[in-house]
Amino acid sequence: MKTCIKHIREIVGIVPEGVLRKQGHEMNETGVLHDAWLLIDGDRIAAFGPKAEMPTDADSYIDAEDGLLMPSFCDSHTHIVYAGSREGEFIDKINGLSYEEIARRGGGILNSADRLHETTEDELYEQSMARVNEMISKGTGAMEIKSGYGLRTEDELKMLRVIRRIREHTPALVRSTFLGAHAIGRGYKHDEYVRLVAEEMIPAVAKEGLADFVDVFCDEGFFTVEDTNLILLAGEQYGLRPKIHANELAVSGGVQVGVKHKALSVDHLEKTTDAEIEALRGTNTMPTMLPGSSFFLGLPYGRAKEFIEAGLGVALASDYNPGSSPSGDMRFVMAMGCIRMRLTTVQALNAVTLNSAYAMGVSDELGSITVGKRANLILTRPLNSLTMIPYMYQTPFIKQIILNGKLL
Repeated sequence: MKTCIKHIREIVGIVPEGVLRKQGHEMNETGVLHDAWLLIDGDRIAAFGPKAEMPTDADSYIDAEDGLLMPSFCDSHTHIVYAGSREGEFIDKINGLSYEEIARRGGGILNSADRLHETTEDELYEQSMARVNEMISKGTGAMEIKSGYGLRTEDELKMLRVIRRIREHTPALVRSTFLGAHAIGRGYKHDEYVRLVAEEMIPAVAKEGLADFVDVFCDEGFFTVEDTNLILLAGEQYGLRPKIHANELAVSGGVQVGVKHKALSVDHLEKTTDAEIEALRGTNTMPTMLPGSSFFLGLPYGRAKEFIEAGLGVALASDYNPGSSPSGDMRFVMAMGCIRMRLTTVQALNAVTLNSAYAMGVSDELGSITVGKRANLILTRPLNSLTMIPYMYQTPFIKQIILNGKLL
């Protein structure tokens, strides 16, 4: 079945075949085609070109009506499998308590773990699927989802089974990450819990084939570099590639231990020095920044501009979770990349599409307008330019979502 999208004002996000990420000056570039059409064959991008060369033998046509066509957003860092909400802690934040203070009082991640323990797998799936559908409606076509609100073996497995179920029932592409080392579970001593993650949880996760990646919250008050090293070594024995939470609360050494273990991405990076930039040079690890957390917690924004000027790539993701970034709106993430991190529109586009796809290991399939890639696309309402998307950051801009070549 061939479908042709016609009367496209501008196709943006065109990337040559074989380009899996953008770094340094490449972040300033994206292919653009004006007055264009794009042909979908099944679930793939088959061709695109100027208006004068539009095919006449498609099975169906979609009129873009002078809208823009762009790749769907890829969100490489989410925690959307959780139970209930934490709006009570929102009031604590308004009253001046910090993220760390709330955690020390038994709130934060431990609060979510208590709620999740009491929630059935079916209930957890229903709540989480509502968030998945919300994200899709806002333009996200691929997402990584982490565990980490279980903090006991049986509850971590419950979360990962829910992620597997989501994967089977959503048109979005989903990747799964085991994050048992999100916090120290209630009733455990620190070293005892680290051993539980490495020696019991990881083998159990691997036995059921429930995760693509292993993650650790390597930061002040959570897990040390030594803990992280031990857990990543355990994960590597079972074929789980690392993705690291690092440098949200302090300069933690998480970037360096992530690079040592060839992590696919190191995420957060609100607190970084030139040493982290140097550690990432010449590696295959994608620095991933989460401006939603900076916005919600009042933390510094990542040094995205400086990373790019140093020749690195940058990805942006939502960090959608109940405590520090309760939003999965990647358009808002793109806007904050421009407004607060001073990225150009094209740099921000690359960060929320191709580079974020790379940070979840799917940029060979998604993240750009490239012949042969999956047809996960956003068709916008008529816009003057791509810049209108982050500039008018609350004005509805989506006309149609296309996932796997199908209109939703």
